[in-house]
Amino acid sequence: MVTEKTKHARQINTFHRAFARSMRHMPTDAEKKFWWQVRDRRLAGFKFKRQYLVGPYIVDFVCLDRKLVIELDGGQHAQRALYDRDRDAFLRSRGFRVMRFWNDEVLTNMDGVIEGILLALEGPPHPTPLPHRGRGQASGASTSEGENNH
Repeated sequence: MVTEKTKHARQINTFHRAFARSMRHMPTDAEKKFWWQVRDRRLAGFKFKRQYLVGPYIVDFVCLDRKLVIELDGGQHAQRALYDRDRDAFLRSRGFRVMRFWNDEVLTNMDGVIEGILLALEGPPHPTPLPHRGRGQASGASTSEGENNH
């Protein structure tokens, strides 16, 4: 027997999938330009998906093999810092790395964006789940792997 909670969760999932599908048909200029660079395994053979559902969130781009999420942010993200922080924490708790780039950066410095992403893709993947900050590191050591956080 299916509970009301399960029915509700399925309805939300169906809504999110439909919304993600519709977003694929309305990309920003930055998303179009970036997708052209990574589609069809054009970026060193890595497969990317766009507007992909991960839990309750729709990510702009993801390489599932390397568990790398790429977010392209417009000006609205400056007002959504708390939401983005919670969302990124959820994604990291699922073993994903998150890289964020401003739309303007994609439009004016695509080579630099691609270079940063390639470094992340070709480096060792994050363990799943991620270790707690500071575990196994000397005091004051950085836990960042060059992620671009805007």
